[in-house]
Amino acid sequence: MRDPRLLNTTPAGLRRALWLLTLVAAMAHGQPAPVPELKMTVAVGTAFPLGKAAQRWSELLTERAQRAFTVKLYPGATLAQRDAAQEFRVLKSGGADLAAGSALAWSDPFPPLGVVALPWLAPTARQLDAVVGDPRVTSQLADSLAAQGIVLVALVPLGHRELAANVPVRALADLAGLRVRAPTTPLIQQTYVAAGARPAVASFADAQAALQAGTLDAQDGMPTALVAARVWGNGLRHATQWGAFADAIVFAVRATVWQGWPEPVRAAAREAAGQAAREAMAADREEAALAELAHNGVTITRMTPAGHAAFRAAVRDVYTRWTPAIGAPLVEAAQAAARAAAP
Repeated sequence: MRDPRLLNTTPAGLRRALWLLTLVAAMAHGQPAPVPELKMTVAVGTAFPLGKAAQRWSELLTERAQRAFTVKLYPGATLAQRDAAQEFRVLKSGGADLAAGSALAWSDPFPPLGVVALPWLAPTARQLDAVVGDPRVTSQLADSLAAQGIVLVALVPLGHRELAANVPVRALADLAGLRVRAPTTPLIQQTYVAAGARPAVASFADAQAALQAGTLDAQDGMPTALVAARVWGNGLRHATQWGAFADAIVFAVRATVWQGWPEPVRAAAREAAGQAAREAMAADREEAALAELAHNGVTITRMTPAGHAAFRAAVRDVYTRWTPAIGAPLVEAAQAAARAAAP
């Protein structure tokens, strides 16, 4: 009978077996032991805060591992068929070892992370900071992720998605029938429908053509993405800073990888995640993007707390649908943290 230790045919198991064979061969020839390579996935490139945070985390981890391993970054979700939502499954299955993910994008395969992005739950930067920094929120998320074989290293604010449109959007009535390019994320799609809009999924090229043809009226996205799309050139001369969908960076490691690290390496991973998040300067870069939109003739509307409350009340059915999947205790903890930090 074969040794059962040799029967691990998962991607991670095969990589480890190959590394062991290479190590034995190197030792036999008196060569230095090879340094194992870990794969990190992120959905976007380094021009965006999420991608920049991933890049710095991979660099800092490699530096501080002191040849215990190196980390190779795979931007654009290339390990997950270029689908940000699939990164969670790829990390869980062993196709990636680490990830800097979007809580909102991962909320489709893993609903608990949707707590950060519930519509108008944390519409201000201060409220988002409070939610992602609340121990009741992070501990529940960490436990839920651990049950999936994933270790939550850090959860940090990424910012809010805003709305660029060809008309001002100040009240719920302004959304009625508005044709909005939005991601496939169910939480976002369902919110737009509940608010009376008509969300549409389109590639970048198709969206540009539709905006120019007048068959799309608006585009949902982070301010940095709206600037990258140069929305002002497609007739979108109004942007509403409405705080509808918050997002956070999920720094995560596959549990089997984490368990193989001594505590000093784990501590270094946590510290490096925090440093990477600070260096990515997500809040500053998104605020600078709003200024860039204004510089290019886009009128910025900043919604008031009363406006946030009105929109949140209008989409309460989204909370009813998502709370059981996210977990009522987790939703309650996030709501309490957001209320305590409300303007």
